[in-house]
Amino acid sequence: MIENRLSEIMGRKRLKISEVLEGTGLARNTVADLYHGRAKGVQFETLDKLCTYLGVEVGELLVHEKSTEE
Repeated sequence: MIENRLSEIMGRKRLKISEVLEGTGLARNTVADLYHGRAKGVQFETLDKLCTYLGVEVGELLVHEKSTEE
């Protein structure tokens, strides 16, 4: 399972969704859905903008967690 760590990273950096919107130019729904874990997918352009703005690598933003169902 791929785990999205946007809210964790934003919390560490004390960033609000509105600040990320201003810094990236992304749509509010896109950032809010990622932040709240509701997103079903994400575009490479979105990942690029978030990683650039937050100063992180993709592997910090999205993490592969092994499923416990195996």
